[in-house]
Amino acid sequence: MALMTKEQYLESLRKLDIKVYVFGELVKNFVDHPVIRPSINSVAMTYELAQSPEYEDLMTATSNLTGKKVNRFTHLHQSTEDLIKKVKMLRLLGQKTGSCFQRCVGMDSFNAVYSTTYETD
Repeated sequence: MALMTKEQYLESLRKLDIKVYVFGELVKNFVDHPVIRPSINSVAMTYELAQSPEYEDLMTATSNLTGKKVNRFTHLHQSTEDLIKKVKMLRLLGQKTGSCFQRCVGMDSFNAVYSTTYETD
């Protein structure tokens, strides 16, 4: 499967059948809602930069599980170099978005679970 594009990410959100409330009111189109959209744009930037040849080295990695190119946010860290690139990627995204890009906790948690279960096993 190819890397997801910004447009595919936005379309995947539009397909969700969820109820979203903002300030107590049901939102019919949360993807384009002016309060929510800035956060969506920050996440979308993680997909957009992964498609850019200029940032490919920071934004993508080769999966040790599949051997395919993946977004670094879905990559299991395998080396010190991976961790350095992760920090540089986060700095780049902070510069580009000026905000939180919403994906760090997920990336850090599955890397922690991977490392812990590997050691336990």
